[in-house]
Amino acid sequence: MSLTKFQRCLLALFILIAPNLTQAQNKELKPVSYTVVTKKLQTYTLQQYAHVFSGSKHNVVGLATELRGFKAVRLPLDSYKNGTQDPLKLNFSHNSKLLIGIFKDTSSDYLQANQLENAQLVIQNGVTVTGLPAVDVYALEVKKGIQTIFPNKKGLFMVLGAINNTSSLVQTDAKMLDGREWKFPYIIEDFSDEKPLFEIISGENKPVIDEGMSGTEGIQGGFEGGRVVKVGDTYHMFPTERAGEKGVDYYYDRVKTKIGHWTSKDAIHWKRESTIYQASGTYAVTEDDNPMNDRRGAIWSYMPVFNEKANKWYGYYLAYTVHKEIQPNHSFGRIWRCESTVDGIDGIGGPYKDMGIIMEPGLDSQPWEGRQGVASFFPYKVGDKYFGFYSGAYPFNSWADYPKKSGKGWFVALAESNSLEGPWTRLNKGLEPIKTIHPQFVENPIVSQLPNGLYIAIFDGGPDGWGHHLPNMIAYSLSADGVNWAEAHYLPIETKVDKWWDIMRTPLCLIPEGNDVYTIVYNAIDLKRRFHPTGMVKVKLNRDVMDSKLKELKR
Repeated sequence: MSLTKFQRCLLALFILIAPNLTQAQNKELKPVSYTVVTKKLQTYTLQQYAHVFSGSKHNVVGLATELRGFKAVRLPLDSYKNGTQDPLKLNFSHNSKLLIGIFKDTSSDYLQANQLENAQLVIQNGVTVTGLPAVDVYALEVKKGIQTIFPNKKGLFMVLGAINNTSSLVQTDAKMLDGREWKFPYIIEDFSDEKPLFEIISGENKPVIDEGMSGTEGIQGGFEGGRVVKVGDTYHMFPTERAGEKGVDYYYDRVKTKIGHWTSKDAIHWKRESTIYQASGTYAVTEDDNPMNDRRGAIWSYMPVFNEKANKWYGYYLAYTVHKEIQPNHSFGRIWRCESTVDGIDGIGGPYKDMGIIMEPGLDSQPWEGRQGVASFFPYKVGDKYFGFYSGAYPFNSWADYPKKSGKGWFVALAESNSLEGPWTRLNKGLEPIKTIHPQFVENPIVSQLPNGLYIAIFDGGPDGWGHHLPNMIAYSLSADGVNWAEAHYLPIETKVDKWWDIMRTPLCLIPEGNDVYTIVYNAIDLKRRFHPTGMVKVKLNRDVMDSKLKELKR
């Protein structure tokens, strides 16, 4: 049978929209109430970052739209994996369909789909849980009253909610990713078994510095990294300005950089005051760490620190060799120290004079520091001694891989000194990076102390983008002694402010404002734009949690 042109168009249109129509039917799912009879089990709302298993760090990072807002049951992870759990009893007000998440893994740790009875596959790849296999969603018919779910069956699964027994269901594929792409499950503040140290209380729903605002002229790529400090009632920000050039590819924004000085009275409205440093923007002529190359091709990560003994501001910043083709293009980082030529706390605006290099690739470097070299530095005082976080990235497995064959990883370690001037010595000869914070990604930590003396490092927790599946949130780590650092916690600030970014990047401060409120200024990326803006959020400290953390870390 031949089709007319109009009929062919109708058929093509139906083929195009049919999957969306099918999806729309399941979007009509309406949750019905049920209660948990089994003691000690809690329910939670199915949403982004939901904490799904007690005794674990696993969280939801991907979720089919039609499941959002359902009441789910938080099961204990270990007992379900080893089959020692108490029977799961739920009470249904009428005949229902229970939505069950089945992990797509054949190991004995997980309940298998072939063990289900009277169940219909509803959503393939419906949920992503950090560190765990992809999840298919099944609808299991259950009777009115108290029902025991999967008695005598072993293996982990998810209870995702319940719907009316008469609901018409079709099979769809939500295409959520396998959670094992997030290799290291992590603790999200207020979405874990722990009480949160910080509550996100307010923030700007849009960038505080954005393209086109006064002071951004000549900055093609926006901002990344640096530090904000508060002197009196004035905030001083020293960001890396991704200056680039008009008409030149956006990558050059990473090469031709400036260190700017900005001020504000409220951390919202900012004024650019001056340029502290400008990089040459010159590419390397050799692929190794060769003095023929311009070793100040790009300048980043300016960290101002007030030296009370010298009564002046010191600045620590990073200078790179930049190669046009080899990853990472920023290579062989060196840390410079400079001093304000104006004495006193009000001399923060400089001008500054260079005092020389304090850390660089050398005989005491280790392969984990990698091609990127000493990629950041922040000093802080502990007793009569000074420690400094320094970082490395794109590690070499061994020096045989130098200079081009590098891996992936962003690490930090500690250096020590008797003064802010140095000399600085890699602690423990730099043999091992600190992996207690996160095993793969810690970038640009800034250290301060909480009211009870706890040291806190706030840092970039790593992107969910560019081929990485990292937390994509600002993070912090705690230490009782300034040397041994605890596992990172991550701040989901988008739960309280509008998310205008795709990739969260670097926090520039954790500034106390009184009444346990702190200001965080941060940089982030909207992938649809070349310009990387700056945002602001406020958090409130829970002192009871702070004190319990100190006791815990002192054990």
